[in-house]
Amino acid sequence: MTAPMNWHGKPYYSLDAYCKNTYGEKLYKIALNAGLTCPNRDGTLGHNGCIFCSAGGSGDFAIDRQNHPSIHAQLAAGQALFRCKQATRRCIAYFQAYTNTYGPLPYLQQIYEEAMSDPLVAGISIATRPDCIPEKVLTLLVNLKEKFPDKFVWIELGLQTMQEETALFIRRGYPLGVYDDCVIRLRESHIPVVTHVILGLPGEIPEQMLQTIDHLNGIGTWGIKLQLLHVLRGTDLASLYEQGGYLPLSKETYISLLIRCLEHLSPDIVIHRLTGDGPKDLLLAPSWSLNKRDVLNTLHHTMKLQNARQGSHYERLTP
Repeated sequence: MTAPMNWHGKPYYSLDAYCKNTYGEKLYKIALNAGLTCPNRDGTLGHNGCIFCSAGGSGDFAIDRQNHPSIHAQLAAGQALFRCKQATRRCIAYFQAYTNTYGPLPYLQQIYEEAMSDPLVAGISIATRPDCIPEKVLTLLVNLKEKFPDKFVWIELGLQTMQEETALFIRRGYPLGVYDDCVIRLRESHIPVVTHVILGLPGEIPEQMLQTIDHLNGIGTWGIKLQLLHVLRGTDLASLYEQGGYLPLSKETYISLLIRCLEHLSPDIVIHRLTGDGPKDLLLAPSWSLNKRDVLNTLHHTMKLQNARQGSHYERLTP
């Protein structure tokens, strides 16, 4: 592939630029809660989730399922919010909370098709784990693409790090090879993969974080979410932080790490996130992350001063 021609004024290939280039407009994500769980919470692998994961299973910003129990109702509620902001009508149905391929096959088919059938949905993005996509689920995804050929299906995988020692510490629950195999199977099925990476995990140094970026370049992820590690109330990470065992990144350190990661990242990879959100009522640290606009403005300003750009230090592998 060649690097995209139009990044719409940003020094990296944002999801916003991709959507405008591909679909002619900005697409907004509506975060959904399908009422699923996770093997790290139902006892299969554990009960407390990863050390940083809140009780909401990363779905703290999803539409309230109690008031909107069906996917159709959640989409309608989300679309109403975006219309109030005079945003574009088309959206991405984002299955966010917990592990969204971890459930009975008939139910998964029902919720995916319910979202895809909405005329205002351009496609779906499914957050899950690479150890939760067996062949029967992969077949379901392929069939879904065939049934809705004018819409897309993306899979978001929570890798967080390629470092096995860190993965054990955060209780990820699977080895790196499981992620690699899953990405290969999804790519062979022509299903784009978005990989979640967390910067600032306990014990990791910048060189190790860059090794994760290099690994993603090699495996061929289509998109990436670069996420600051948040300390949320009620998590095991919060206990570690309160005991003085974890020091969150400063804004300056995070911006510096983020720029280094972007410079080493392939210019073909779409950036879906660069900082992330922590719910105000749950966030213990770092407090500076609550001002997302300031973080992004600082990033853009610093990259401009440094003449930094996604892929500027990327070395394309040649056969």
